[in-house]
Amino acid sequence: MKGSVDGRMLWWKLLVVLLVFWTGTAVAWEGTVHRVQDGDSFQVKRGQATVTVRLYGIDCPEYGQPFGEEAKRAASGMMQGKKVVIEPMDTDQYGRIVAVVLVRGMVVNTELVRRGLAWVYPKFCTSQPFCHRLEEMEQAARAAGVGLWRDRRPVPPWVWKRGRR
Repeated sequence: MKGSVDGRMLWWKLLVVLLVFWTGTAVAWEGTVHRVQDGDSFQVKRGQATVTVRLYGIDCPEYGQPFGEEAKRAASGMMQGKKVVIEPMDTDQYGRIVAVVLVRGMVVNTELVRRGLAWVYPKFCTSQPFCHRLEEMEQAARAAGVGLWRDRRPVPPWVWKRGRR
C-alpha cells in the first residue's frame, strides 16, 4: 500500500511540474500558510509579504452553503501553518494567484475533490490532463456519495452565489 501511495504522489508531483512548464506559467515557490479563508482561498507568507492564493480548477462550497464549513476545516487541516509549494497557473480578477498547491507531497486541489468537498470548476479548469484527472476524481466521489455528494442535489457554488444576489 505504501508503495502505491508513494507512486501516486510522485506521479502528481511530476504532473504538476509538467503542467507548469507546459502552460508557461510562473516558477513554483514556497511559503507558509498564514490563514485559510475558506475551502479554496488562503493567505501565504512569502518572505515578508502575504499573498492570497486561490486553488486552481476547483470551487468549494461558500459560507452558509452546505459543506462550506467542512471544506474550510479540511483545507485548514491540510495547510494551516504548514509549508506549501505554490505552482502558479494564473491570476484572477481579484489579483489572487490561482495555483496548484502541494503540501507534504499531497496536491490540495485534488484532495478536496477526492473528499467530496469541491466541484471541478469547468469555466476555469482548462489545463489537461490535470483537469481531466480532477473530473475523474469528482465522478468517483459522486459515485461513492462522499462529502457534498451525500446531498441529493448539491448546488455548485457559482450557481448558489447567483441565487443570492
